[in-house]
Amino acid sequence: MTQQSVEPRTGAEDAGPGSRVPAGRSWLDRYFHISERGSTVAREVRGGVTTFMAMAYILLLNPLILGGKDVDDQLLGQSGLITATALAAAATTLLMGFVGKVPLALAAGLSVSGVLASQVAPAMTWQQAMGMCVIYGVIICLLVVTGLREMIMNAIPLALKHGITIGIGLFIALIGLVKAGFVHQGVATPLSLGPTGALTGWPVLIFAVTLLLIFMLQARNIPGAILIGIVVGTVVAIVVNAVGDIDPKAWSSGPPELSGSAVSTPDFSLFGDVEFGGWGDVGVLTVGMIVFTLVLAGFFDAMATIIGVGTEANLADDKGRMPGLSKALFIDGAGGAIGGVAGGSGQTVFVESATGVGEGARTGLASVVTGLFFAACLFFTPLTAIVPAEVAAAALVVIGAMMMQNARHVDWSDRSVAVPVFLTVVLMPFTYTITTGVAAGVISYVAIKVAQGRAREVGAFMWALTLVFVVYFALHPIETWLGVS
Repeated sequence: MTQQSVEPRTGAEDAGPGSRVPAGRSWLDRYFHISERGSTVAREVRGGVTTFMAMAYILLLNPLILGGKDVDDQLLGQSGLITATALAAAATTLLMGFVGKVPLALAAGLSVSGVLASQVAPAMTWQQAMGMCVIYGVIICLLVVTGLREMIMNAIPLALKHGITIGIGLFIALIGLVKAGFVHQGVATPLSLGPTGALTGWPVLIFAVTLLLIFMLQARNIPGAILIGIVVGTVVAIVVNAVGDIDPKAWSSGPPELSGSAVSTPDFSLFGDVEFGGWGDVGVLTVGMIVFTLVLAGFFDAMATIIGVGTEANLADDKGRMPGLSKALFIDGAGGAIGGVAGGSGQTVFVESATGVGEGARTGLASVVTGLFFAACLFFTPLTAIVPAEVAAAALVVIGAMMMQNARHVDWSDRSVAVPVFLTVVLMPFTYTITTGVAAGVISYVAIKVAQGRAREVGAFMWALTLVFVVYFALHPIETWLGVS
């Protein structure tokens, strides 16, 4: 039986046939369905600002990831990369707000950028790499138009969707702890308390103070707790950095200070610098594997994030389906093509959208606010460095804690549910990828159903997903076997 998405309610349905929308509501309220979703304009604005502050690091991190040389030893200009990152994030997030009408913000996907830097650029030029982004974005859009992407998302059992939400919560909490330097990633010791087994330095202390402050404000039910904590933490960081003798390298994103002019001129040199074809030296198989990898990274990371953030925002129905899901999925897919044309990597929905949801965001107005801030960064790039990564990281940990609440919906006594959810939850943070957690959950769910003699309950799409994820886990030996690794 085909499952259809649930369209957003306008509010008029609740009053009965022939009734009108209550008078006195602004056009903004009517367009974004703010009242129907139990929100206010103030909450949406606050949520949009909070999401931007939690995502602002991408304006510095994405250019760093894409700062390497391509096969021809060519580099992408730093100023052009920052402009491309801000431009693509602004365009796609505004599109999500005005058309998708959900509180989901988009920016350069770190998983996609990582694939471009580590696998694509060593094999082809940056112009061809951006062409790969356009191609994978078009493929995902086609999956949306045909209804396959939404059917795949709706085919995932509700328990696994809750597991995905929990896993994303732990994942973004770990990201926050690592970005703050509270948890250290090493070689001999993969994870440890700080770089030496102990916490050192003012930045880590400011992270801890900001984190505790947000938790304390939430315990007192103070509206805007996360945003207040970020603002206070940033002010404290600026003061401490100004009066203390702190090594600039101690701050993971640079010292929190303004130097020189806060206004900059956008550099659109990378816009439209895309090339299709010219892959003769690369080979058809290699191009196919690159596109397959990019589609996986863009498809399932976004799928899991949309499910997780949508559930946290109470936008999903009792089967875990979101209103207007097809629009959100199409815009997310289009983000791959938009990011490629802009020259800033494929765009995808960010898990940091959960920070705005935590502040009460429930509609696309929050995304519009976030998008406008990204647009402003085209001219105020220096301002993006004001909020230290350690302060923004505190918000990620808080949201991770909030998303753990979904554990109460899982029937842990049922092994056919508990085991897949467990693998989904633990593998997202432990492997540092969302896709791996989703893959392990899907495969184990199908395997346990088969072991219980309940294979008929699985469904065709779950079987298809299992096959795709088996290929995903076996991708490296397949590439080796085909001679394209």
